[in-house]
Amino acid sequence: MIRQARVFVDREWPPVIVGPHLCNLLTVYSVPDSAQERGRIVTMSNTPMAASPLTRAVLEIDEYASGLGWDQPARLFALVDTARLRAQEPSLAAQLGLEQASETTGLTPIEQDEVPTDKALDEFLATIAWPDAVVGCALTVERLMLPPSAEAQVPKGLSDAKLARWVAEHPDRQEVRMTVGVLRDGTRDSALRLREKDAPSEVLTGASLVPGLAEALSATFEE
Repeated sequence: MIRQARVFVDREWPPVIVGPHLCNLLTVYSVPDSAQERGRIVTMSNTPMAASPLTRAVLEIDEYASGLGWDQPARLFALVDTARLRAQEPSLAAQLGLEQASETTGLTPIEQDEVPTDKALDEFLATIAWPDAVVGCALTVERLMLPPSAEAQVPKGLSDAKLARWVAEHPDRQEVRMTVGVLRDGTRDSALRLREKDAPSEVLTGASLVPGLAEALSATFEE
């Protein structure tokens, strides 16, 4: 169950652009063909308990976002250690409805305030700092995706607006929902869900599917 609370604080940081895949880029997030990065899942309730807490949290968020439907804004989540929150912040745990939760281990995703739509995601993330109780964070966002074979066709020198229009008109474009989670210790995981294959059994998982967005999220934990 996803909880909602504001647990981050804004800070005055200059915008930071991280990695070759900017998280505000409307193109081109390609799903790797490598078997090492490709996976299949079923529903969250059937996710093996042996899966890492971060993997389970990412899949929980993906399932939550799926229930909201498509054409949704980006959503940001704090990840807190459930047992630690109960022990150290019992009042907050009670406020979030965790005092009676059956699960005593793992991570609890807490949805934050709305992500602003008038600012690029990388610029917004660069203004965030997390309190010590937050052990990780995650973000789900919808984007257009082209297959690896189409990346060589991307015209050079286009403005952002023209590039976005070119991708939106490409016959091989696909809409994808990306859910990426990171922990303070550098652990990462992600889930990709295609709109045309919107089924739990078709969700792709892998730690390196969206490296640019993972880097941007990791940067929110830097001093």
